[in-house]
Amino acid sequence: MIPQDFIQTLLSRVDIVEVIDRRVPLKKAGTNYQACCPFHNEKSPSFTVSPTKQFYHCFGCGAHGTAIGFLMEYAGLGYVEAIKELAGQLGLEVPEGPPANPERVKQAASLVEIMQRAAQFYRLQLKQTPLAIDYLKKRGLTGEIAARFGLGYAPTGWQNLEALFDPYADPALVEAGLVIINDAGQRYDRFRDRIMFPIVGQRGEVIGFGGRVLDAGEPKYLNSPETPLFQKGNELYGLFQARRAIRDAGRVIVVEGYMDVVALAQHGVEYAVATLGTATTGTHVQKLLRHTDEIVFCFDGDAAGRRAAWRAMENSLAILNDGSHIGFLFLAPEHDPDSYIRAFGKDAFEALLAGEVVPLSVYLFKELAMHHDLGNSEGQSAFLQAARPLLSQVRAPALALMLRKRCAELAGLQLFELDNLWEIKSKRSNPARASAYAPRQAPASIWHKLLCAILYMPSLAKELDASLIAPTDPDAEALRAVVELLRNHPNLGTASVADHFRDHALAPILQHASSEILSWTDDLDISADFVGACNQARMQIDKQHGARVTDKPINALTETEKAALRQLVIGTQPVKK
Repeated sequence: MIPQDFIQTLLSRVDIVEVIDRRVPLKKAGTNYQACCPFHNEKSPSFTVSPTKQFYHCFGCGAHGTAIGFLMEYAGLGYVEAIKELAGQLGLEVPEGPPANPERVKQAASLVEIMQRAAQFYRLQLKQTPLAIDYLKKRGLTGEIAARFGLGYAPTGWQNLEALFDPYADPALVEAGLVIINDAGQRYDRFRDRIMFPIVGQRGEVIGFGGRVLDAGEPKYLNSPETPLFQKGNELYGLFQARRAIRDAGRVIVVEGYMDVVALAQHGVEYAVATLGTATTGTHVQKLLRHTDEIVFCFDGDAAGRRAAWRAMENSLAILNDGSHIGFLFLAPEHDPDSYIRAFGKDAFEALLAGEVVPLSVYLFKELAMHHDLGNSEGQSAFLQAARPLLSQVRAPALALMLRKRCAELAGLQLFELDNLWEIKSKRSNPARASAYAPRQAPASIWHKLLCAILYMPSLAKELDASLIAPTDPDAEALRAVVELLRNHPNLGTASVADHFRDHALAPILQHASSEILSWTDDLDISADFVGACNQARMQIDKQHGARVTDKPINALTETEKAALRQLVIGTQPVKK
């Protein structure tokens, strides 16, 4: 592992403007630099790079990161590869991590190391198993494509991993999802006699596996369980390998199986990904829209495929923006993407993409109309009742309007009648007076203000009284995490903080706060604003504490609370003259 202090040094010395400008020409825009975003199609630049804070942010698609993250997203490099490339540009040698603790080695390696070793083991076993090699050849796969996706083979037998990991009883093997303990306390390998598909995270590390049987056994596919590394509702198979092809093609295909992804890549369609044995989630859609504006869900035409398509549509509605294009391609029931492209080739498959994709809006109303008779009032009423909860999720203004217009047309209504029925207020107003009546945004919380201040000036973290971060809301949670990090590593800059929380659940909150400070100028008195926010936080904590004290009966108060109550009462008495 690369030492964290080296990564911090690297981010403090590298010039993110230079790194990005070599690949995406930047133009000066005030204190920052701008360009049209390389991660989605746009006509006016919303991609902003801060030379002082050393991170980039796209106000269009939300792409955000450091120089390391840019090389990963744009050049398709792994986390370690990106660090090595930046270090090479600076003439730095990437050091190895500190010597491992012998006791730790005996107990367990890290989960990442365990998964990497397992992946290497499975790849070696594939080379030594003619039966598995023949299976892949029959599916039309070459050694080159198998190597690209890191395919392997889990041999028959119950405890093959015992030869790789000593001790086999290491609890980390269970935590990584490689070993199962049954009710009798016996241990055995989770994956046996299966083609192994490593699932790669966004940093290029193996985070899980999918295993496919060679024969007609069940289950056909077996996936890693949820682990600290792997949450299947957040990950997509093949995304790491497909990122550059997705950007070049301007679209991504979402399929159902690992073999579909690999077979499509074998035939030159390299911009496909697969869900991991679960329905498409909003997180999946959000992640894909960071890479492209066009998503095509390609599912089997049978009942299961149509159910999967409907779930994907439902979970996409709230994520869409007015530049998004989501469509559905249904193959004949006898085909899946794997069998179709093997039978007819790349040109035929891409011809389907060009002419047979059904836009989300068409698919949505077609499915609803199939279940409701629009030839009578009762059917139209039921149609509207089914459509309302779906359309209410759409936040993209133009798309929401067009969908309501089409819905009203199908139900025999005018748009204003539908809006009245659904109690949707008209947005029309006098343009000259619009700004005066524009709805105000909710003011930022104190915790958000403090978070922005500390991201702008990390040295302020040591000045913050930790007792002020009492509430348990997302901004306060993010503030608490950042302060804890900076107190343990006081020399970190904004870019290093951003990189530390890159894969964390708090990342969206920190990215939002970081995007705000891009417009801050050097003449701002951040220290004064910080002190003011601290005072506000202290007053809010005192007010909440006072409310808790006054809500209690006198005989239930502690001595400390009684003192607080006396202070509260004294503080509210009028001053005698």
